[in-house]
Amino acid sequence: MNELIKCIAIDMDGTLLNNNHVVSEDNVNALKIAQKNGVEVVIATGRSYAEAKPVLEEAGIECPIICVNGAEVRSLEGKVVATNPLKNEQVQELAKVLDKYEIYFELYTQNGTFSKDYDKAIATIMDIFMSGNQKSEYEKVLKAAKERMEDGRIKLVDSFDHILNNEETVVYKLLAFSLESDKLEAARAKLVEMGNVAVSSSGKDNLEITNIEAQKGIALTVFTSERGISMKDTMALGDNYNDVSMFERVGRAVAMGNALDGVKAKAHLETDTNINSGVAKAVLEVLK
Repeated sequence: MNELIKCIAIDMDGTLLNNNHVVSEDNVNALKIAQKNGVEVVIATGRSYAEAKPVLEEAGIECPIICVNGAEVRSLEGKVVATNPLKNEQVQELAKVLDKYEIYFELYTQNGTFSKDYDKAIATIMDIFMSGNQKSEYEKVLKAAKERMEDGRIKLVDSFDHILNNEETVVYKLLAFSLESDKLEAARAKLVEMGNVAVSSSGKDNLEITNIEAQKGIALTVFTSERGISMKDTMALGDNYNDVSMFERVGRAVAMGNALDGVKAKAHLETDTNINSGVAKAVLEVLK
């Protein structure tokens, strides 16, 4: 076995998951072989725990999860071991910017994800599901997006005021979406200028806004350090810009074949696509 890799961090959408949003048998088997060989496997996703856990459970994958781009970290047992939330008053300032540019957004909180618009909530998740996979079957993706709404993972509300005015609310992320790229870009520039927030994306038409410390790469650095593993001995796999903070810190950064060109440019290597079990190929390569 390659002695160098002691930890493998894996993104979900467009990476571990195929276009049907499930983990292929090849990927499952490769991760189990890695774990049997003593490699620490961790999922690093923009999804909330409620959205990540059922998919992994169905595949029989048991491991810690870096959720919401690092805003929350869960242990193997599902216990919250770290959080990096946004301050509520900060969220209100961020919301003003997004409203100014007429950009739809969702709130990811400790009590679930909230939306004010059913149709835009569907469009937002489809943007992530189809990211880097233009060949995704539209009808299947639409069905998966509707299921996300119907099973209550997204809660529809008329206003976010009562959520943000409640001192007990913990906001992990704002997920913003717009098909008007000029407005999205203007909002992104303004949000970055405000400082103290990380702005990344997991789809071509979205922005993911978190605490400046809530980045996958930062969360992964803490995760490995707590286990006495060097980031030099860590491999990360991903397909989008919210994976770049991991790529910049690990010894082996692997972009999916379906990753965006800008993301591939930040990686050391490229593997096959998510529909061809690229994760399994990259994992088995380091286990040789």
